[in-house]
This record gives sequence, C-alpha cells and structure tokens, in this order.
Amino acid sequence: METDQLKDSACEPCRKGATPLTDEELKSLRVQLPQWQVVEEAGVRRLQRDYRFGNFVEALAFTNRVGELAETEGHHPALLTEWGRVTVRWWTHKIGGLHRNDFIMAAKTDLLAD
Repeated sequence: METDQLKDSACEPCRKGATPLTDEELKSLRVQLPQWQVVEEAGVRRLQRDYRFGNFVEALAFTNRVGELAETEGHHPALLTEWGRVTVRWWTHKIGGLHRNDFIMAAKTDLLAD
C-alpha cells in the first residue's frame, strides 16, 4: 500500500484482542512514512513525529486540526504542543501496539501539516 492509499483510507474498527502489526508488516508500512519513528514506551510501540512551526499559534492551530481529524476517525493520538513544535504519537490503545490504522492516521496527519 502506498502513502496515497494510506491517506485516502479510513480507519477500520479495531477490537480488543486484534493482533498488533508484525515486524514485517511494520517494516513495509514504515517505508511509506520515513519521517515517522517507531518508539517504545512502557513496552508499547508507537508512531511518533515532531512537527516544527514558526510560533505557538501555528503549533496550536495544527494541534486543533489533528484533534478534529481524530474525532472524525474515532482514533485519538497523544499530542504535546509546545512553542513552535507539536509531537504526535499514534498507537492503538485497545491492542497495546501498532495497527494499520495508526499508519493511516500518520499519513493523514502529514497532510494537515502541508
């Protein structure tokens, strides 16, 4: 699946007990979003990216756009808004790891920053 397909996809309902992405699936999807990092926090893999802005107002506006996207898709990230920077972390809480939905949301988040 290419990046264009990711950003044009919708999140699918994810139930507790669904399987997190395998290392192979993760590697394949990561190639499509090279600016995103896989980080591990408290034993849970997450997608993370920092976005840079010229000031706090621009960073806050971006944060609000990501929040609106999250509400629309029913999938919510961790957001840290600082002066000139927003850190976005996506992961699927119900499965305690990464799902295809997280990559869809990361691709859509990139669109909001453009």
